[in-house]
Amino acid sequence: MKKIVIAIDSFKGCLTSAEAGEAAAQGVHAACPECRTIVLPVADGGDGMLDVLLAASNGKRITVRAHDPLMQPCDASYGISGDGNTAFVEMAAISGLPLVPADKRNPMKTTTFGTGELIRDALERGCLRFVIGLGGSATNDAGLGMLQALGFRFFDKEGHEVGSMEKGIALCGALLSEISSIDSSSAHPTLKKACFTAACDVRNPFFGPNGAAHVFAPQKGADADMVKELDVAMQHLSDVIFRTTGKDVSLHPGAGAAGGMGGGLYAFLDAQLKPGIELLLETLDFAEKIKDADLLIT
Repeated sequence: MKKIVIAIDSFKGCLTSAEAGEAAAQGVHAACPECRTIVLPVADGGDGMLDVLLAASNGKRITVRAHDPLMQPCDASYGISGDGNTAFVEMAAISGLPLVPADKRNPMKTTTFGTGELIRDALERGCLRFVIGLGGSATNDAGLGMLQALGFRFFDKEGHEVGSMEKGIALCGALLSEISSIDSSSAHPTLKKACFTAACDVRNPFFGPNGAAHVFAPQKGADADMVKELDVAMQHLSDVIFRTTGKDVSLHPGAGAAGGMGGGLYAFLDAQLKPGIELLLETLDFAEKIKDADLLIT
């Protein structure tokens, strides 16, 4: 055998994908010194996605000041590919559950505003392609906090703004039921040219028994009453989204991912929702790299 490709996912808490691959490569060379090995770090869209994409694209890590799920300022990182065109954003880096102390976890109060700040920073650095890793979120705001950070505005049936950064109020789960209309006229202008893909490993719908609130909100601190309230709010919001965009997020597979972030990305940023591993392998041009391999180890 002349060429062996090694693509091993991380061993959580023990080895990164790259470390596991290099260990296997050492074993291959011990048995077959003449063999050429290619180690391709891989990830399924969760932990480690950013590191894999940065390695594959010869990219760099960017650290910025943004707001965590409870709107506390903190440092967070995202990646930009070596050619400067693509931003890699893991929403868990700034909107993740581990950032919220256990006694303060409450998806009625948490927001994805910080994820929007990371996207906005990347837009202003010239990125037009975005790969967003969903999962691990502390939120159930349907991604509206993210959209708010990108300039979208939200209004109740009387025409009063719901959530306002001038007043320091970010969109969160508790405010979803108040929203009657959504205005994109002040959204970041570069969004019209940008292309979004989301790594999404769940197929849950926006609301209902298998939706964002019922399945995931209890993990984020919601009690039974909160779950019911959030689910009703998500159903209401899906109607508002349909009136605004013409897109039906109610049963769209993956719309319920990350507290409805999948639905928000799909409806307002025209994002494709793809399984994490599929997205990663496409980005790595995996099919091309294994074409002439004699053996593939995964």
